[in-house]
Amino acid sequence: MSEIRDANKRRNLQIARNEEKQQILGSVRISAWAIAAALVVGVFLFSIGWIAYRL
Repeated sequence: MSEIRDANKRRNLQIARNEEKQQILGSVRISAWAIAAALVVGVFLFSIGWIAYRL
């Protein structure tokens, strides 16, 4: 019986590690998209300001 419990514990730990990795990767992807969107908006606003200043 203890062998089965130990095997289940190891399996559950591996599942938890895999889920943690997936959450981290998802967070990194979201952060990368947020940074890219902020850069695009920043460049757009800078361009509008620069054009308005030059007029």
